[in-house]
Amino acid sequence: MAAVGVAPVELIEEDASELQFPKEFENAETLLVSEVHMLLEHRKTQNESAEEEQELSEIFMKTLNYTQRFSRFKNRETIAAVRSLLMQKKLHKFELAQLANLCPDNPEEAKSFIPSLEGRFEDEELRQILEDIQTKRSFQY
Repeated sequence: MAAVGVAPVELIEEDASELQFPKEFENAETLLVSEVHMLLEHRKTQNESAEEEQELSEIFMKTLNYTQRFSRFKNRETIAAVRSLLMQKKLHKFELAQLANLCPDNPEEAKSFIPSLEGRFEDEELRQILEDIQTKRSFQY
């Protein structure tokens, strides 16, 4: 027996390939792995310079090591330049973060990593975006 006056709950299937995410993520910002690394390094430095240094948790240290290993960009200027470049394109924030985090070599690889790009970008446009990211990576110190 159905409850009277209760609206049915509509379940939305989440699917990153279709850019469908849970409601909690609607207003959330995405961070690049490089940005997370910088934040964690800053936190670690703050902790080390504090009067009473606290032991950082194992999870914190594992996350720091992970971000160090997979961080594609080494300084704030490069991170800002890549983010700015990608924000000028018609990318969803998920696609922006994935392109910057994964740095695919070519449009085919990008579309296989990020299926939502398929049909939204011509290969040549995507190739130019990837080349621009690579150029910024090659000029970092």
